Amino acid sequence: QVQLVESGGGLVQAGGSLRLSCAASGRTFSRYAIDWFRQAPGKEREFVAAISRSGGNTYYADSVKDRFTISRDNAINTVFLQMNSLKPEDTAVYYCAGSEVLSNSYLLRNEYDMKSWGKGTLVTVSS
Repeated sequence: QVQLVESGGGLVQAGGSLRLSCAASGRTFSRYAIDWFRQAPGKEREFVAAISRSGGNTYYADSVKDRFTISRDNAINTVFLQMNSLKPEDTAVYYCAGSEVLSNSYLLRNEYDMKSWGKGTLVTVSS
C-alpha cells in the first residue's frame, strides 16, 4: 500500500491558479488509479478528478471541468492537479486518494473504493 502526501495548497485570489501535487511512496504507485477529492467547510467530501494508472484516462466533476487538469508522472510517483480560473467556491481541503487496479484504463470515482488517502492540503480562494 502506498502512502500519499499532498502539497501545493495556499491562498489565491479568484481567477488565479494553483498546482497541487500528490507524492506517493512505494514501488506499486504505477498500479494505482488516483483521484482528487475535496471537502469544503460544513460540506461533505466530493469527487473532483480521476486519473487511470497509465494516465491515459481522466474524468472530472462538472464543477471543475475545463478549469482543472489532472495528470501524473509515474517516473517520480506523483499526481498533479492544475487548477485554473479558481473561484471562491473551490475553497476546500483537497485530498488525493487511490487504489491498485488491474487495468491501465480503469478509473475510480467513489471514495469508498479508495484504499490510500493523504492528509489533505488547504486551498483558499478569496473573492
